[in-house]
Amino acid sequence: MLFRQLFEPETSTYTYLIADETTKEAVLVDSVIEMVERDLQLIQELGLTLRFCLETHIHADHVTGAGKLRELTGCLGVVPENANVDCADRFIKDGEILEIGDIKIKAIFTPGHTNVDMSFLVNNQMILSGDALFIRGCGRTDFQSGNSGQLYDAITQKLFTLPDETLVYPGHDYRGHTVSTIGEEKRLNPRFVGRDRQNFIEFMGSLNLPNPKKLMEALPANQQCGKVTV
Repeated sequence: MLFRQLFEPETSTYTYLIADETTKEAVLVDSVIEMVERDLQLIQELGLTLRFCLETHIHADHVTGAGKLRELTGCLGVVPENANVDCADRFIKDGEILEIGDIKIKAIFTPGHTNVDMSFLVNNQMILSGDALFIRGCGRTDFQSGNSGQLYDAITQKLFTLPDETLVYPGHDYRGHTVSTIGEEKRLNPRFVGRDRQNFIEFMGSLNLPNPKKLMEALPANQQCGKVTV
């Protein structure tokens, strides 16, 4: 398996490139429109064919590159079931497996940051946790139909039940971290250690975070697969 973690510094977003080294089929997870040229160049350099652009959720902090990449490569845009996106080619359901060559990418419904979030378990070895679970943190729950109780349940009952050695690759990191493990997060993540569900809900409700800078641009654009309207 070929795996690359790519970073967009303005919004601290991670994009993930996963490919089967035999078939050269690839999937790009959580692309960013400003990074399309970089990602496409890498895909071409490695001799890959982009089959899917996959989203963990409908982003509020950056515009997806999926629509542009679809135009350039013919890949399919895949978004979580029930996402408000009419232009997607495919909607992926909880438990569904996306295959590229011998690689199996399993969708795990992890709502709470938004009401449609999916995390993706790759070959039972690594979890692309999107904006649900971060390294020593978690996604916010105060807009986009977020729900702190749902997020607590999704992380503690689904992600934290994966084997401790499962690698955690988040959708963002704001402190320079790149990877963790499920075991580490169970032991060390301050959002969850020593908190029960009610305490977590109260804590998340007290954060008083500012809206993402690109909120007004990103949400409507991402509902159109990255098409920015002026």
